[in-house]
Amino acid sequence: MSQRDGFTGGFLTGTIVGGIVGGIIGAVVASRLDNDEEENQSSLFQSDKREKLSAEESIEMARHRLEDKIAQLNHAIDDVRQQLGPMEQHSMESETSSD
Repeated sequence: MSQRDGFTGGFLTGTIVGGIVGGIIGAVVASRLDNDEEENQSSLFQSDKREKLSAEESIEMARHRLEDKIAQLNHAIDDVRQQLGPMEQHSMESETSSD
């Protein structure tokens, strides 16, 4: 029975964390696609006076955005761990008392 409880907790944790990671990745990809479409449309209507960012600057901006998303993900994972902590502690106490 203890293996089944561990599996359920792990499954729920994996589902929650996987949903968060998938959501973040989807949001990043969608925002990049939207930005690319906006840039393509605006470049058609505007003159070439506007300078484009160099490759290094755009990589640096992407790195900062990725670091921010990672920090958000780590915060969400910590929140989930704190929420699941009392449940895991309770299941460990019930396992000890049944032995």
